[in-house]
Amino acid sequence: MSDKARDSIESYIDSPEKLKSLYRRVLFVVSLSQIFGGAGLAAGVTVGALLAQQMLGTDAYAGVPAALFTLGSAGAALIVGRLSQRYGRRTGLSTGFIVGGLGAIGVVIAAMMSSVILLFASLLIYGAGTATNLQARYAGTDLANKKQRATAISTTMVMTTFGAVAGPNLVEVMGEFASFIGVPSLAGPFILSATAFILAGLVLLIMLRPDPLDIANRIAAYKQEYECVNKTESNDKAKNNRGLMVGAMVMVLTQIVMVAIMTMTPVHMTQHGHGLAEVGIVIGFHIGAMYLPSLITGVLVDKVGTTAMSIASGITLLFAGLLAAFAPSDSMILLVIALSLLGLGWNFGLISGTAQIVDSTDPSKRAKTQGTLDVFIALAGASGGALSGMVVANTSYTTLSLSGGLLALFLIPVIIWWRKG
Repeated sequence: MSDKARDSIESYIDSPEKLKSLYRRVLFVVSLSQIFGGAGLAAGVTVGALLAQQMLGTDAYAGVPAALFTLGSAGAALIVGRLSQRYGRRTGLSTGFIVGGLGAIGVVIAAMMSSVILLFASLLIYGAGTATNLQARYAGTDLANKKQRATAISTTMVMTTFGAVAGPNLVEVMGEFASFIGVPSLAGPFILSATAFILAGLVLLIMLRPDPLDIANRIAAYKQEYECVNKTESNDKAKNNRGLMVGAMVMVLTQIVMVAIMTMTPVHMTQHGHGLAEVGIVIGFHIGAMYLPSLITGVLVDKVGTTAMSIASGITLLFAGLLAAFAPSDSMILLVIALSLLGLGWNFGLISGTAQIVDSTDPSKRAKTQGTLDVFIALAGASGGALSGMVVANTSYTTLSLSGGLLALFLIPVIIWWRKG
């Protein structure tokens, strides 16, 4: 480590106030990028299936965009994690957002050229924005102490909500703008996505200085070099490995359950006479419950711990599954409650699981590990969506909801196993 770098690190170690100030600045910058990122994600996802349907002339492949988002997101999560580990959060996250923006531009060009091949390739690249939007939640935790991490995660998630709500509400406006400039109207929201993702990337590229992961790595290296550290590394490593497994299991299981039930609820409702407006209300409450409680969830995780909140996630998802399974199909109120509980249980699981991952990783390997785990989360969502249709087709929505609730309950023995380790 150079003398200049050592002096810089010493200044953060010697001045907790300076480190706290940097932490608050990082949280502000990441939150700002998340507002743009949320808008970029929501606007494109809203019309992806409709654009594919229009260009292909059939609804048989309308689900392809979601599959491509997911595959692109999984691959990008791995790459963004490795870039962040090697070059810092600033480089990894800004690259991911800008690449996602370029993918959105590709979608617009594909719509103008009526090129299905370019459309599908661009949607795959667009998935990089989705992955980066999710991974940005880790950046706020790099300089947070152990009692601040869940709050930092939840703060960025709440900021994503503002963009995610604004994006779909601008779909009609962007469609009219696209038509005005001679672009197919359904490509309009992707103009917004491109702008929003690129702005998110530029915010991080310009403002995320110094890099939080770099500072965290340097502080850890400094302490190892100059402070007497009690060497219990073998025990710590075993504990951290178990912590990683539990954090990953919590996030993967909650993702599968949430996506599976959420995906088939609109189908279940329309089969029983509900209109699109009613479906929109139920899904709107669900999405609100996924993100809006985040600030309270973060405080609870920091206060009562990841274990208690992970168990709460399993129990909440169980009740959501039971209520969705047995609610009369014509009861809007019960369906709203069921899907709200589903979103809330997912929120508990994602924030507590993410905090567990951060607690169990060393800064020198943190971003790489987080990127790898986000691949599994993306694939879990894809499998949950794909399997849910098969389950309902061969059994019923009731069976799907019950199975999801019982699967979520599996979190409790996993957590007990970890606590006993």
